[in-house]
Amino acid sequence: MSKLAAITAAGVPPLTVDLAVGLGVGGALLFAAGLAAGGLLARRAAAKDGTDRGTPVERATFHTLHTASLAAPPLRAGLTEDTARKAVRRLRPLFGTAALGLTDEDTLLAWAGPGRHHEDTALDRVRQVLDTGRTQTFAVDCRSADCPVRWGAVAPLTVDGRVLGALVVAGAGEPASAVRATEEVAHWISVQLELAELDRTRTGLIEAEIRALRAQISPHFIYNSLATIASFVRTDPERARELLLEFADFTRYSFRRHGEFTTLAEELRSIEQFLELVRARFGQRLEVTLQIAPEVLPVAVPFLCLQPLVENAVKHGLEESVERSRITITAQDEGALARIVIEDNGVGMEPDRLRTILRGEAGPSTGIGLRNVDERLRQVYGDEHGLVIETAAGAGMKITTRIPKYRTGVHSAPPRTV
Repeated sequence: MSKLAAITAAGVPPLTVDLAVGLGVGGALLFAAGLAAGGLLARRAAAKDGTDRGTPVERATFHTLHTASLAAPPLRAGLTEDTARKAVRRLRPLFGTAALGLTDEDTLLAWAGPGRHHEDTALDRVRQVLDTGRTQTFAVDCRSADCPVRWGAVAPLTVDGRVLGALVVAGAGEPASAVRATEEVAHWISVQLELAELDRTRTGLIEAEIRALRAQISPHFIYNSLATIASFVRTDPERARELLLEFADFTRYSFRRHGEFTTLAEELRSIEQFLELVRARFGQRLEVTLQIAPEVLPVAVPFLCLQPLVENAVKHGLEESVERSRITITAQDEGALARIVIEDNGVGMEPDRLRTILRGEAGPSTGIGLRNVDERLRQVYGDEHGLVIETAAGAGMKITTRIPKYRTGVHSAPPRTV
């Protein structure tokens, strides 16, 4: 085909947040807390069997960062009784104090160590922290000789300026370093909770985008598919039955409610069903070629990331043209990447108009499929993995994307059942 322009969405600000920055800040805060308790950690490290290398401070730093790596995953799921229980158990060794607790706005979610019977005293201070947003310290008058808790500190957990709860540290004395460590670890926990909020926001955004794609599955296509199936009921009942099953399976996949990701094999299977329904209507006017490397079939891809592109090819290559339409779908193995190309010989598009569509400036109902897929690919994999589109008026369209075979956090949903 004549390739007069290659358009990408590079330069369009992606709808992502650089979570690595947040993690870096959180790591620095916890590092500071580790240094505050560095003397205790260094003594513990020095008490090992002597096989560890490095200075006591280096060993203490490693221990602090290792503790952070264990405590972060639960907190990234939000502040609940279960996540709080796992977090306090893993963070308590940082302080060398008797007990550690986490609260939300109303209740003590988890407590590790002795002194749980001082819960009411701690919650009184938590309420002050919720009101003022400032760290509070308090003395504990305990008549139990077996209770080591004589002092406590409560530091706020904040997300976007809102106090969601508090970190409670309780021990035998009130060293200044312990108060500082309480505040720094509370700040680090707040960062993790903020990242959890961003994760939820991102998930909600992706779900909204998928709903938008589902809403764009053309009612015209659904009506025509059912009308085509009906036309075969009398003339070819077996063909009508086959098409009805294809239609049912296609809609079941398109409107499924589980999984942000699917496999390339599943996505291609849905595309084949879509094209089979289109072929039943247009007959010999549609020519489809699939060239798929078996090695890339298990690769996880964002749900509905290819189907809208094929629908776009059908619309501009078949429904807007009276000529024979050719659609080629290629998926190749490129080492760490799967290269996917969808090409048609349709009416194409002016490059300037395509740029307008990818920037979201073409109107609320124009180019939703292209823009949606491009934004989701860049959100998940980075800008370098967005759509590369080659087109010109009257020259058809070629869409290329390169998807990493392996990416942390990208997992396909279980295969669907029919």
